[in-house]
Amino acid sequence: MTTSRPEPQLSPVATLLLGRKSLLDSERGTVCPGDLPPASDPHLVDRARAAKHELGSRVFILGHHYQRDEVIQFADITGDSFRLAQEAAARPEAEWIVFCGVHFMAESADILTGAHQQVILPDLAAGCSMADMAQLEQVEDCWDALAEIGLTDGLVPVTYMNSSADIKAFVGRHDGTVCTSSNARVSMEWAFGRGERILFFPDQHLGRNTAVRELGLSLDDCVLWDPRRPLGGLTADQLRAAKVILWKGHCSVHGRFTLDCVHEVRERVPGVTVLVHPECQYDVVEAADLVGSTEFIINTVRAAPAGAAFAIGTELNLVNRLADAHPDKTVVYLDRTVCFCSTMNRIDLPHLVRVLENLVEGRVINRIEVDPATAADARTALERMLTLTQGPVTGD
Repeated sequence: MTTSRPEPQLSPVATLLLGRKSLLDSERGTVCPGDLPPASDPHLVDRARAAKHELGSRVFILGHHYQRDEVIQFADITGDSFRLAQEAAARPEAEWIVFCGVHFMAESADILTGAHQQVILPDLAAGCSMADMAQLEQVEDCWDALAEIGLTDGLVPVTYMNSSADIKAFVGRHDGTVCTSSNARVSMEWAFGRGERILFFPDQHLGRNTAVRELGLSLDDCVLWDPRRPLGGLTADQLRAAKVILWKGHCSVHGRFTLDCVHEVRERVPGVTVLVHPECQYDVVEAADLVGSTEFIINTVRAAPAGAAFAIGTELNLVNRLADAHPDKTVVYLDRTVCFCSTMNRIDLPHLVRVLENLVEGRVINRIEVDPATAADARTALERMLTLTQGPVTGD
């Protein structure tokens, strides 16, 4: 007698990664329908070039700094996430905005562009692990728990740009603001001018580095809220004593750099300047020579004299591109063990070709749409950030 074994039940995350179903509460988006051109197709570059030429000014392609070179070559403009969204909004003649980045970036572009424009993400599973670490339900539960102990009066929420549209909308509804890595200090100073505490999410490291290194607070002034534990794993007294409540989230790339990486590269590369992103851990940032946003890193290397040496703690695609662009300088990755942003790298040439060729044939696939109510609240938070900052806003 034989018995049949039931098929194993896949978790929602597993079905998403396998491309079979959607994970609606994840920032990474949903399933991508249709067949991809094979990555081995030797004509992919020609196909992308031909489709882009056919579409002309009707399409505008944005390329984030962390994208792979095969994609960046087709970008009309490169930059960090918020700058790219702003650039898209400044191109009203473009019917389609193809955002070669990750999901929250495309959401920001959809919020800021006109109703006649459609934002497209080449791979809907290209997300951000950091953004996924702060789900709306978790943040609302946190706020409710803090309200129960009387801490929401005078509490100002600040979210990093690297968050989903519904998190930005939450901040907009609760009179908070958004920040980038370049204006986090200004945003937190503004928040302290309105209240006595800040709830900062989703990146604990940017929040801690800004509070301690730029605002002069102590490490003890910051506490870490773990959304998986009752009251964030803290006591009411700890929360009342805190000035900054940090969300337990981090960047999977920048969070991997360690103090040992800094020590090792100083021994390996004499005279090296260690240049890191503020999403890195506090002890790494303290040990570095220079700290700044993606644009700051790019401009620093560009302005350095020939012969300068840099060990850079940020995403590997960008570091490699800087090394290629400045052969008269030494540019190395901070960690000997290299690490790309795996979700950013989901955007590749086959995915780009597919969306472009579908546009040529009159089909819009992989469109990113933020519902009007969420978009309105998120726009409030974004516009509040813009009023705090003089000049262009950069940095993620």
